Amino acid sequence: MSNSDDDDVPTLSAHTLAALQEFYNETRTSPDHSATPSDPFAVGAVEEDWRMSQFWYSDDTAARLAEEVMREAGEGGRIACVCAPSVYQKLKQGVMAGSDGVCASVFEYDRRFATYGEDFIFYDYNEPLALPPSVAQQSFDIVLADPPYLSEECLRKVAQTIQYLSKGKVLLCTGAIMEVLAKQLLDVRMCSFLPKHNRNLSNEFRCFVNYPSQLL
Repeated sequence: MSNSDDDDVPTLSAHTLAALQEFYNETRTSPDHSATPSDPFAVGAVEEDWRMSQFWYSDDTAARLAEEVMREAGEGGRIACVCAPSVYQKLKQGVMAGSDGVCASVFEYDRRFATYGEDFIFYDYNEPLALPPSVAQQSFDIVLADPPYLSEECLRKVAQTIQYLSKGKVLLCTGAIMEVLAKQLLDVRMCSFLPKHNRNLSNEFRCFVNYPSQLL
């Protein structure tokens, strides 16, 4: 997931801020030992930062989503992971091994992911079309996106990015409460697959697609 300028982040209540602080303290005192520090592509190799609304998928969910986009990209396909670095990591960790020319890019505000070299593309959802010239319109066979905030403004802007990048296929991961707006913006429908995170979220989280999928 990614961040935005401080002025654009929705104002949080004192109760919510306290809960987030508790989460942050917990992540610092209870690290995810399932990650392998020596593996730069392990989910969790880059620690979650709640201040940037970062919540990584569980290893199983990241693998399932990586396999999905890999299959849908097809031979020689291109995959865009927008604000979904844990799926990108799982792709690079092994799902793409032995593939026929499939490549993936990670669109992220968090510059810690610049360690992934040319695969990293800086992305601020507040400027949905402010992308480098090397990123051509409709140049990705499938776009997987996970908007960082559950707000209409955020989803609308990320949807602009998705529509610019995608040749057609979209896999959106967001809160169930965004279902109606997601349908309006991207013509996606909710899947039966239930994505999980390393840490429980208070909002029900779902996947949405606009193509026939094994996740339905």
